Amino acid sequence: MIRKLRSGQYRLYSRKIDPKTGKRRNLGTFKTRAAAEKHEREVQYFKRHA
Repeated sequence: MIRKLRSGQYRLYSRKIDPKTGKRRNLGTFKTRAAAEKHEREVQYFKRHA
């Protein structure tokens, strides 16, 4: 899940809510939405191939 921050950057959050904090886990902050989407694909690949 990608959200735009007030600063104009984009932050990638985990899809599931972290049971420890009750919030979504921050998976990185990026300057462009394209960079965030690219990293999201990398995360999904890693989850299947690690």
